[in-house]
Amino acid sequence: MATQPPAADLVARRVGDLRRLIGEVRGDSRAVRIVAVTKTFDVAAWVSACEAGCDAVGENYAQELLDKVDRAGGAVPLPVHFIGHLQSNKVKALAPHVAVWHTVDRSSVVAALAKQADRFGVAPRVLLQVNSTGEGQKSGCLPQDVGQVLAAVRGAGIVVEGLMTMGPSDADPAATRAAFALTARIAADNGLNELSMGMTHDVRIAIEEGSTIVRVGTGIFGERPRSD
Repeated sequence: MATQPPAADLVARRVGDLRRLIGEVRGDSRAVRIVAVTKTFDVAAWVSACEAGCDAVGENYAQELLDKVDRAGGAVPLPVHFIGHLQSNKVKALAPHVAVWHTVDRSSVVAALAKQADRFGVAPRVLLQVNSTGEGQKSGCLPQDVGQVLAAVRGAGIVVEGLMTMGPSDADPAATRAAFALTARIAADNGLNELSMGMTHDVRIAIEEGSTIVRVGTGIFGERPRSD
């Protein structure tokens, strides 16, 4: 059962705090887009994120997203960014509802997205996921492979808007900054403008290192209940 989000006024205050942080660091509170991560929360979280002035909502799980779209009667108030691990066999069902795909990192996903682009006649908006920390348990192409993957994606007729990465699992601030700075350099070297970096615990570092999109869940909606 989905969790009810906190009161709309609390969500608005937290988003306002995040906007102020962006303005403090970058000089413009709108310099970074806020993706409100709504996984496990009821579809009401989409509404409160919209009312609070977020730019998009982020979903991690295919079936959860499809269930929410159904409960919302197809009336999704904000663009949906898919930010979870992407299975190629889920692309067909998700494609009508996803505005931006954050986690493209392998040829099977590229092929599935290209097929849906042909089907709908609309080029998908894609970010390549980079494993900037080199951790074996994380998805994403390695930094040295970005050029090769980028060429393959472009060869399939898909426009890549930028890169997405996650900080180290241990949240070490120095390692986090190094990972984000590396990703920003790779993006610049390849002429990519978008950088999806930063979650609740490392959002300030991400903003300082040039992120254009932050993915914040706990910082907006609070802690999710742990499943037993």
